[in-house]
Amino acid sequence: MAATIKLVLGDSTKELKTLPDNSVDLIITSPPYADQRKSTYGGIAADKYVKWFLPISKELLRVLKPTGTFVLNIKEKVVEGERSTYVMELIIEMRNQGWLWTEEFIWHKKNSYPGKWPNRFRDSWERLLQFNKDKKFHMYQEEVMVPMGDWAKTRLKNLSKTDKIRDNSKVGSGFGKNISNWVNRDKAYPSNVLHLATECNNKNHSAAFPEELPEWFIKLFTKEGDTVLDPFAGSGTSLSVSKRMNRNSIGIELLPEYYNEMVTTLGISPTIKKKNGTKSLAKNH
Repeated sequence: MAATIKLVLGDSTKELKTLPDNSVDLIITSPPYADQRKSTYGGIAADKYVKWFLPISKELLRVLKPTGTFVLNIKEKVVEGERSTYVMELIIEMRNQGWLWTEEFIWHKKNSYPGKWPNRFRDSWERLLQFNKDKKFHMYQEEVMVPMGDWAKTRLKNLSKTDKIRDNSKVGSGFGKNISNWVNRDKAYPSNVLHLATECNNKNHSAAFPEELPEWFIKLFTKEGDTVLDPFAGSGTSLSVSKRMNRNSIGIELLPEYYNEMVTTLGISPTIKKKNGTKSLAKNH
């Protein structure tokens, strides 16, 4: 059966309430960062960000399946030479709301813009925070395995006696390894750092991210026929990738210009039409 796309024009705070409980397998999105791109998205002050986002995350918690995952792309801003703490504050409040903060991935932007600042270096990474409702969630790790690499040719060639047992860390960390487990394997599990270039093509959106980003998480946390939700759909990258990977998807977008653009590029009929003169709060994709 072909994948379906439901595209909604409206405010996520309101439109999420129309979705059924426990109906989504993966939520992946990038809401507006605090005080970022005010001319396009209106901007949300850092000291008001948590209060703004919590009603949205409450609805996301409701619509996500117990076996599902929420991936949030976000990054702190710098205010007068100091990093803001609003992301850390948001993590704590979401945990109080009932979310499990399961993992943190890092998106390394391989082609970040060069620059010079008096007290820091250029930003070339962003957070991808993983939240879950339950400790037991669907995760298809084999789908994102990577080639072993050249190190295996030398490291696994002559194994010592220690390499063939679970060798506990000498510093007492509790970690251990058995190197011999990797003999004759051509793939390994990846790290939690994703090395991807930013979106360079003109997608008529000021903050598009690369297709490889949602694709990686869709592979990791869903299977064909599952449903992916993006409550800040932007230019529709997550929806487009979901369709290509035969996953159903739901996108919510506040700005009519981006909504209409997605209707055209995704080749779908409008699901809901509303008159809305407010500016978009969608940051991503």
